[in-house]
Amino acid sequence: MPKPISRRELIRRFRELGFEGPIPGSKHGTMRKDLVSVTIPNPHQGDIDWSLTKRLLNQAHIETQTWEDLA
Repeated sequence: MPKPISRRELIRRFRELGFEGPIPGSKHGTMRKDLVSVTIPNPHQGDIDWSLTKRLLNQAHIETQTWEDLA
């Protein structure tokens, strides 16, 4: 099972995949690539759980294997 990820690492990997941002929004920032927009969680205590990361990847149409290869 994959490990939790820090917000900084999450943003770094999205940028490597061609996303821009995080772009400030109303409550959360977003990262965008073409017509795809993904809401990035606000900084909080601890890391981002894998279940939330997986939902973000689904929104961004990114395969889990592609994501793991960036680690």
